Amino acid sequence: MKKIQIVLLSFLSQFVVAQEELHRFDVNAGDLSYIDCPVEVDLSTFSPEILKNLALFEEVKNNFITVNFQIEPGDKPKMLFIIKGKFEKGESKSYVILKDAPKKRDKQIQITRSADELTVTNGGRRILCYRLSEKLPPEGIDPIYRRSGYIHPLYSPGGERLTRIQPPDHYHHYGIWNPYTLTHINDREIDFWNLAKGEGTVRFAGLLSITEGTLFGRFEVHQEHLDLKAPEFDRVVINETWDVRYWNASKDGSRYTLDLDIHLKSAIEDTIFFDAYRYGGGIGFRATEKWRKTTCTVLSSEGKHREEADGSRSKWCIVEGISQVHEGRSGILFLSHPSNREHPEPMRVWPADIHEGQMFFEFCPIRHKSWEIVYGVNYLLRYRMIVFDGKMTAEEAEMYWNSFANPPDIL
Repeated sequence: MKKIQIVLLSFLSQFVVAQEELHRFDVNAGDLSYIDCPVEVDLSTFSPEILKNLALFEEVKNNFITVNFQIEPGDKPKMLFIIKGKFEKGESKSYVILKDAPKKRDKQIQITRSADELTVTNGGRRILCYRLSEKLPPEGIDPIYRRSGYIHPLYSPGGERLTRIQPPDHYHHYGIWNPYTLTHINDREIDFWNLAKGEGTVRFAGLLSITEGTLFGRFEVHQEHLDLKAPEFDRVVINETWDVRYWNASKDGSRYTLDLDIHLKSAIEDTIFFDAYRYGGGIGFRATEKWRKTTCTVLSSEGKHREEADGSRSKWCIVEGISQVHEGRSGILFLSHPSNREHPEPMRVWPADIHEGQMFFEFCPIRHKSWEIVYGVNYLLRYRMIVFDGKMTAEEAEMYWNSFANPPDIL
């Protein structure tokens, strides 16, 4: 096997020498350490024709190793790739972009649409579904609890379902979702979270884009926050865009990366107030019914466990529990971007002594301070989830947060 690898590296080296070199760059870790780190390289000086015919290699001791990448087009096109595994403090990596012969790149990561949902798959394996149509609650339950515009199911890399919707204790809980709770427009209160009030809801309102590829899959959707007490023609009060990106990021397939960028913009000229409250906005997660007091754990960046995490602030939080995968555990590392409102972001974590010890987690930007939404302003919240099987250490969580919040320098 070793001889075959040496022959292959020699062939690649000759291939690189024979191709036209377009750009060389280094990636430096500097004073931080990273893991499964996405890297973006500006290609705005490259012509559209050249962008179709590129190859990327990492240079290691005069040998060249092929690197999987994906081009994101636009006014400022860029090349994206992942430094897989650990990228330690002080380390540097060298890369070269070459002009390559045109070739077909199979789209391993695919996003398919049905009448009810978008489904993201990697090599045919389901990763997640996003709900397009309204999901009715179980038979016999008031249809006022119906909803669209959420992620469920979300699976671990090994296929364990990690989300839950419409649990009997909270029929308005929907996997991964983010409605706001106490909202005021002028003197009127609207609750988009507690659907039973009949005051407000959030719905899917349009598919904006789909991107498939070998490195990542991405979709953008438009959601509307509805004031159900307003006249039918004037019910949309907030326009929201979800930009969801799945990265095929880890070396061994036991982890993957999921980004969620949330853009909020008022649809009305009146100022909207999201009142301070322990629930609402950000990113909410209703966990699998398997996770209870004795079967799941919480660890925040500030060293808080489930008993003391509720109401505290954090850069990241590991939520994990029992699983049917080979490793016996699965979980999600939630990361809050430093540009987010109220960062380090307040959390809502259900204490273990309520709701039979079941798990609910949320990064909640309105937990301690009201938020004024002004017409004409675009508001952005950014989150990353590292979904994993097995264990996640605090040291690794910090490295993932560095990859999200403070990417390495490109020289």
